[in-house]
Amino acid sequence: MKKGWLFLLALVAAMVVAGPVMAEMSLNGAGATFPQPVYQKWAYKYNQEKGVKVNYQGIGSGGGIAQIKAKTVDFGGTDAPLKPEDLEKFGIFQFPTLMGGVVPIFNVKGVESGKIQLDGATLAKIFMGEVAKWNDPVIKKLNPDAKLPDKNITVVHRSDGSGTTFIFTSYLSAVSPDFKSKVGPGKAVKWPGKNSVGAKGNPGVAGQVQNIDGAIGYVEYAYAYQNKIPTINMKNKAGKVVKPDLDTFQAAAANADWKSAPPGFALMLIDQPGDNSWPIVGVTWIMVYKDQADAKKGKAILDFFDWCFKNGGDMAKELHYVSLPDNVVKMMQDGWAKEMKSGGKSLWP
Repeated sequence: MKKGWLFLLALVAAMVVAGPVMAEMSLNGAGATFPQPVYQKWAYKYNQEKGVKVNYQGIGSGGGIAQIKAKTVDFGGTDAPLKPEDLEKFGIFQFPTLMGGVVPIFNVKGVESGKIQLDGATLAKIFMGEVAKWNDPVIKKLNPDAKLPDKNITVVHRSDGSGTTFIFTSYLSAVSPDFKSKVGPGKAVKWPGKNSVGAKGNPGVAGQVQNIDGAIGYVEYAYAYQNKIPTINMKNKAGKVVKPDLDTFQAAAANADWKSAPPGFALMLIDQPGDNSWPIVGVTWIMVYKDQADAKKGKAILDFFDWCFKNGGDMAKELHYVSLPDNVVKMMQDGWAKEMKSGGKSLWP
């Protein structure tokens, strides 16, 4: 009996000593909802393979920027890149992870996905409230064969600080001087239309559009794809009508000139040339502190995203995101080697 107790005590002592060693490494991130579906898929698979837990909360780009500045997360996510002066001020290294399409979604009874097409100028007028009915002559001219009802348009927009809004309003500002002067690009803007509803996150906008007959909104494509929400086809810069899918997102991304990107890889992919280019494509970025207090955790952050770049391409493709080209990953990781440090020592490779 005594030997049994001694064995039990030894086992408990061993578990206490081993506990910190066996404890699972945990990384916490928050920010943009634009890449949330693929980040969470990556995190799940990475935990299975490496035993490292990565938590990512989709709270919007504005929240991600606020939390990384407050140092309440290990990394932040944003679809609206920080300006070079902010990167310098806060000592943050910003790098891209994915590209994806922002798409207009709608809910009009009796009208199927892809059966409505718009150009940028008309889309801008809708979101300014100047085109307020689905059978407005401007919309009917672009859709002569569509059966559009005499129904008010309800504009659904983000209520939180949002990189998706930044991408969308940057596009509308690029194609409509009127929108640029009256609203302009931003993570949070004052929508002038009277018949509008705010919702938090891409999931919130998707949900509101699904619930309101006559609604139009904008989301990252994965939310429309996963929830089977009807999307609108768009006339692009070349004057061609294109549907939102991986091929048209990749066509737009193919024209990206990463070598001329400002500090922080702050490249915009809106209104790109090419017959097959989707006109509203955005980049999403990760923000981390250059000087990491905890070397092990700092290296773990880079290891996770390195794994994502090497192994996450198929998962991203399944959700209709566009992976970064290998040469861009190389440029970015050269930046890691130069900038990411702990105690004066490089964290990469």
